[in-house]
Amino acid sequence: MALPRTTLEQWVVLQTVIEQGSYAQAAQVLNRSQSSVSYALSGLQERLGLSLLEIHGRKAVLTEQGRALLVQASPLITAFLQLEHRAAGLKDGVRTELSLVVDSVFPKNRLFRALKAFQQQFPDTRVHLTEILRGESIAQLNERSADLYITTLAPENAIHGRFLLDVDFVPVAKSDHALLQLPVPLTAQDLARFPLISVADRHLPRTDNHSSGTIANWTFTTVGAAMEAIAVGVGYGWLPLETVQSALDNGQLSRLALSARTVRQTALYMALDNESERFDQTVSALAKSILTECGLLP
Repeated sequence: MALPRTTLEQWVVLQTVIEQGSYAQAAQVLNRSQSSVSYALSGLQERLGLSLLEIHGRKAVLTEQGRALLVQASPLITAFLQLEHRAAGLKDGVRTELSLVVDSVFPKNRLFRALKAFQQQFPDTRVHLTEILRGESIAQLNERSADLYITTLAPENAIHGRFLLDVDFVPVAKSDHALLQLPVPLTAQDLARFPLISVADRHLPRTDNHSSGTIANWTFTTVGAAMEAIAVGVGYGWLPLETVQSALDNGQLSRLALSARTVRQTALYMALDNESERFDQTVSALAKSILTECGLLP
């Protein structure tokens, strides 16, 4: 394999000259002499056998050929700088990948804001996110072996969980659902006439509604699917308030006025894997981003 005839340094100098508009300004930005900038560009053009620059007044501009080549070179320059940045992170102990297990009822807006804040701090660390059913058992969580957990239970291989928040569940139905035409407050007998849409909970056994002659309930594995079923009028259900708030605000869904309690809560906790090698600045930063979104850190 033949070695490149040009160097990355020469292309960086060319890019800087165009960005700054002159050899003198580029030399100042690169902390080099103007003569070394001129020498680098002369060598680049000589090795390519092409004229890449023209001087218009006091401003350096690309020729048509120079413009075409720099367009291709710019992503390579960016990629190489990212490579060096990642190498520096590896030297300092920054992880290249983290695994995060999150209960499906954890508010998505908080989750993705936390991940965005983490990404800005560690852009070269990938996060593998696994969403789990509400109330998975400790044995099931142990099988997932994550760096960080947001669950109703802390797995055995993790440090005891820190409380994050209570997720408020409210009863909702499509705004034109028949339940909303009945006198309030609604009773258990009123609700029993319609399917209950629920998010799967591994703690609760499944019941055979058909055997008792009642309306069959529907169970979904994600909050999003349960919400869509309710939004088209399949039935009513208890959904996280933060998740359905926009649908309540725009009138797509309405809260049901019940004779019993109208808010249920599920507590969520954050737990770290207890293997010592996993305690590092990367995991700590992700945990802090999540705690901040939950209002537990400034």
